[in-house]
Amino acid sequence: MKKYILLALFVTLAVTNNVNSQTRGIKVGYIDMEYILEKVPDYAEAKNQLEQKAEKWKQEIETKKNDIAKLKEALKTEKVLLTKELIAEREEEIAFQENELLEYTQKKFGPNGELIVQKAVLVKPIQDQVFNAVQDIAEAKKYDYIFDKSSDLTMLFAAKKHDISDRVVSALTRAEKREQMSKKQLKLEEERERKQEMIDDNPLLSERQKQAEERKAARLKMIEDKKLLAEEKKAEAEAKRKQLLEEKNNKKSGTVSDKPNTDNKDADTKTVAASDKKAEVEAQRKKTLEERQKLIDDRKKAAEEKRLKILADREAAKKAKEDAKNNKP
Repeated sequence: MKKYILLALFVTLAVTNNVNSQTRGIKVGYIDMEYILEKVPDYAEAKNQLEQKAEKWKQEIETKKNDIAKLKEALKTEKVLLTKELIAEREEEIAFQENELLEYTQKKFGPNGELIVQKAVLVKPIQDQVFNAVQDIAEAKKYDYIFDKSSDLTMLFAAKKHDISDRVVSALTRAEKREQMSKKQLKLEEERERKQEMIDDNPLLSERQKQAEERKAARLKMIEDKKLLAEEKKAEAEAKRKQLLEEKNNKKSGTVSDKPNTDNKDADTKTVAASDKKAEVEAQRKKTLEERQKLIDDRKKAAEEKRLKILADREAAKKAKEDAKNNKP
């Protein structure tokens, strides 16, 4: 019943704001409270402790059930040997223990039991933080409505781009991060968050940023190629210069005619060394080019997938809007 009331309230609010939507579209977002709670470390740890308690209670209940079952089985076996008074006494004891078990079960797992109460105590502070964070985000980003996906409200369709759960998680963890950061780190983190929010609000901006990163990577690749080529030429020139200098020194000392084979051997060795150096530089350049090309290809692929997803979300939202319009009485 509650979810129908909430759904009716949403429809009423949407109709009421129909006039405003003609001049400024209604901005709607949603959160997933269960997802947010799972992302909060304090909640996850406390939840684990509570689950351990609940498991212990369940084991105690199961042990008590087994004890009662043994009493019933013993009474059934010995009934023919007992007097009516003893049978009544045994049955009374079994009934008493069954009532105790029922009371214990209700105390631990009932509607007002310890499990429900402790879970509410555990969730309440975090829920308050979430509500405050949602209000701050709504005011800053001009949201008209923000719903909880995990509540009783039935959401037939919810585009991922309207999910602000990660923003809420960031808001909850931001304070803890800031306590551990220096002023410079804090300023950089705030700037990063500001840019990320701009990207989240505008998918096209994200696409343009990816294109800018690809252009930057291409420029860096070109600069690296030129640098490697210059190093190759420099290595070749240095090897040639050394060879000419050695030949000149050999001529001056008169060792050219005396040791022609040695000079030729040295020259061949230097030529091989220069060739090996060139091959090494070329291999390194080729490896760098392959790595950068792979990086560019991966980014292009990710950008294309993001673009297709945005288009698909828009088409789905448009189709849902058209279906709603066609089904309107």
